[in-house]
Amino acid sequence: MSERKLVRIQEKGQVTLPADIRRKLGLKKGDLVAIIETDEGALITPQEVIATKALDRIGQILKEKGLTLEELIESGREERGHLIEERYGIPADEQDD
Repeated sequence: MSERKLVRIQEKGQVTLPADIRRKLGLKKGDLVAIIETDEGALITPQEVIATKALDRIGQILKEKGLTLEELIESGREERGHLIEERYGIPADEQDD
């Protein structure tokens, strides 16, 4: 684990992350981070990392189920068509893709 760095909480609860940590995490002005409460305090995680992990997990689940991303997308299109036909009475062959 890296060395501990102390920062001061500013007005409105703002905290400035040290520049070396921002560089290491690839964070720049306007980037989103997630704050997760833990037993030890709070964990700050770049939002991109969370999204990437979620996508990796989805990919792993698809692989375990023997599905490809293309098959999942096609299945979603078919389901969307069924829902449009059921809800609005528009037959699948008349729907725009």
